[in-house]
Amino acid sequence: MKRKTSQRNAIQEVFRKIDRPLGINEILEVGRRSVGSLNQATVYRNLKILVEKGWLKKIHTPERGVLYERAGKEHHHHFQCRSCDRLFEITGCAFNEKSSTPPGFITEDHEVYLYGICSSCRQ
Repeated sequence: MKRKTSQRNAIQEVFRKIDRPLGINEILEVGRRSVGSLNQATVYRNLKILVEKGWLKKIHTPERGVLYERAGKEHHHHFQCRSCDRLFEITGCAFNEKSSTPPGFITEDHEVYLYGICSSCRQ
């Protein structure tokens, strides 16, 4: 059993405060406000543990690589702002796997990414 640490608590708090997919640099920046000694190796080690425990989930994005978000959410997709580079959740799904999958193929999962400018950057 791995012990719970102040670093892991700080990382979990980051995801409680910011409810959207986050990259390592964002996690480090916000987490260091609580634990100044937080470093990249510690963040990666704790992210691995939190994914294994099912508390976080990895998202593989086309342009930003691996990001992390809280697990257990309803099926959703993502919007990436081309100005601030943040990724936002889009609730629900308008994609129809059955009608979009070619005959004889089996769809196991899907992800839809939208790109544009978020409301904050648009102002």
